[in-house]
Amino acid sequence: MIESISLKNVASFDSTGIQIDNLKRVNFIYGSNGCGKTTISNFLLNPTDPKFQNCFATWKNGTELKTLVYNKEFRVRNFDKGKLEGVFTLGEATKEQKRIITEKNEQLKQFKIEGERIRISLTQQEEKLSFLETDFKEFAWTKIYKKYQSIFKDAFVGSMKSGDLFKTRLLLEFTNNKGKLKTIDELKEKASTIFVETPQNLNFISQINFDRIIEIEKDSIWKRIIVGKADVDIAKLIQRLNISDWVNQGRTYVQESNICPFCQQHTITDKFKNQLESFFDETYLMDIESLKILKQEYSSLIQTVINELNSTELTQKELKNSKLNLDKFASLLKTLISQNTTNNEYLNNKLKEPSRSVELISQKELLTQIFELISTANNEIKQHNDIVLDYSNQRNDLINAIWKYLIDEFKGEIEKFSTTKKGLEAGHNSIEAQLKNKLKDYSNLNSEIKELSKNVTSIQPTINEINRLLKSYGFNSFEIVPAEEDGFYKIQRENGEIAESTLSEGEITFITFLYFLQHAKGGSTEDNVNEERILVIDDPISSLDSNVLFVVSTLIKEILKEVKSDKGNIKQVILLTHNVYFHKEVSYEGLNRKGEKPQFWILRKNYKFSKIQHYNDQNPIQSSYELLWRDIKEWEKNSGITIQNTMRRILENFFSILGNKRDDYLIGKFQTQEEREICRSLLSWVNEGSHTFSDDLYIETPDGMIVKYLNVFKAIFKHTKNIGHYNMMMGISDEIETEQEVEIALAN
Repeated sequence: MIESISLKNVASFDSTGIQIDNLKRVNFIYGSNGCGKTTISNFLLNPTDPKFQNCFATWKNGTELKTLVYNKEFRVRNFDKGKLEGVFTLGEATKEQKRIITEKNEQLKQFKIEGERIRISLTQQEEKLSFLETDFKEFAWTKIYKKYQSIFKDAFVGSMKSGDLFKTRLLLEFTNNKGKLKTIDELKEKASTIFVETPQNLNFISQINFDRIIEIEKDSIWKRIIVGKADVDIAKLIQRLNISDWVNQGRTYVQESNICPFCQQHTITDKFKNQLESFFDETYLMDIESLKILKQEYSSLIQTVINELNSTELTQKELKNSKLNLDKFASLLKTLISQNTTNNEYLNNKLKEPSRSVELISQKELLTQIFELISTANNEIKQHNDIVLDYSNQRNDLINAIWKYLIDEFKGEIEKFSTTKKGLEAGHNSIEAQLKNKLKDYSNLNSEIKELSKNVTSIQPTINEINRLLKSYGFNSFEIVPAEEDGFYKIQRENGEIAESTLSEGEITFITFLYFLQHAKGGSTEDNVNEERILVIDDPISSLDSNVLFVVSTLIKEILKEVKSDKGNIKQVILLTHNVYFHKEVSYEGLNRKGEKPQFWILRKNYKFSKIQHYNDQNPIQSSYELLWRDIKEWEKNSGITIQNTMRRILENFFSILGNKRDDYLIGKFQTQEEREICRSLLSWVNEGSHTFSDDLYIETPDGMIVKYLNVFKAIFKHTKNIGHYNMMMGISDEIETEQEVEIALAN
């Protein structure tokens, strides 16, 4: 059942919109055309339509029921296809079959009532749990966290963003914290030192490996005098003049031509070339190659070491608390770079003049000192990191001790919460199990009813019932017959002609409504014949004469009588209409006032937007004449939009139609010329305002003018000796007014 409806930002409903609360089993909404009734019914028909994104309906216990809506859309959906879908009912079931299904439906209804009762108990239990959790969360946050946040803030890291996080941490510590209890003074003292600045781990410095560098420096090849073969004829001359390197460099020129590179004469013979090649034999060439390889390896290794040491120096300078002796390290590195430059010169010279003996500067001592500096720094880093590790342990121990102190201080409150919560959860689980079993019973019984209904439902009883009602109320020229396609109807005349396209508006309206009523009693399939539903009926009497209007109201009242007593599968009816006479007929209860009282609303369109007023279980509409007087009484709620037209219609009804009195008669009842002019002004105003656009009226009619003319309106009834009628229609006690009071009213 729908409990409330909210509509905003759609059709004639503005951003404030309307709220229809306290909906009961039977609900009447009266409103003139264009004030938003169809918008309400269309929303209930298709609430997921994007245009209704700001509208919503609230269902009892959150359980939505099938909603059957009768409005203009119903006719379009069902009567513009050339055929009607069948409606299944229990019409052909035997009395015994109906009795069994009815009894089981009553049992199913009882299951639902019991299920709702259990669901309410479950909701109440959940609310108790939620209140308990919220109350304890507030306690933990305000009484514990707020009390100690200034001194133990670091202990609350990870649980300070919300009360839920803090409460969760507190309960977790209560369950798991087995630490030793310490005094508050001990905790404060440790917190003042440990919760200051957290030391960070330092990375170890990469150590260097220089063994291969030392090996290359010690290689004997650097001191060895590398010369050619001694037993060659020219060897003695080369050795005596010590020109081996010079000859070796000039040898390439000799190979290219026979011209002597020294005297530029053609004196170079093949024999001389062969002696040069023999002097610089394979052994010589291998030594030269070894020189090149060792030099390249040495240069690469020492440069790599220097690059690593440069990087180390830059990295350590950026640290606040580097453990490396940076001054000494920088000095050693500078010396290393300098000595390497010198060694490079030696190596280049040796390669250029292999016969020269060179001795490289040993880097061993220098590299060893650097190695020891790094080793010393790494030892200090290890000690520092050990301290950091111990600090973390001490900090964790302190945090653990703080939480232990908190749960001990508030042990009573925490234990009370835990015990209460455990009991509520046990109750919740028990109720949840009951609900699960009841839902299972409901589902099993519902399946059984559907199975029974399949054997006794058909669409033929719907045909028979609609045709019976048509003939009963004088519609004899057509009837409903089965269509060629199974499960469908068609409208056919006596001669077999399809009648749908030739029906009058009144005939279509009446048969459409009869078809809707069959939907309300049955189902579109065999399975949903007994499905619970609500009905939304929007102006079902358009294009009907008064006799058929009475029939429709009678048919609806039969449904309403069942709904108010909570009988059958229709659980709620929302009826919307603009016809005062139909509203009176369909809402009239007479002496049969059993069941829940209906609710009443009036929907009005003030200027551009619609508003709604609730009248509880008091029917606000007795007649169209009384409705006019209601507009006078409630003019402020309508912003005075229709006040002029309303006054004119009341004066016409009471004085012209009922009393055959014209405007001159009314004006003549005022004694002075000034009063008569005021009355003439009123009559002119109401007649003019009733024939102009409401937009102009809204702009040009201030509240002060309305109040003034309302006083004159009252004075008319006073002077014509009809003040009793005025008081009765305005719902006020009879007044005996003096002429002076009337004059005051006119003056105002």
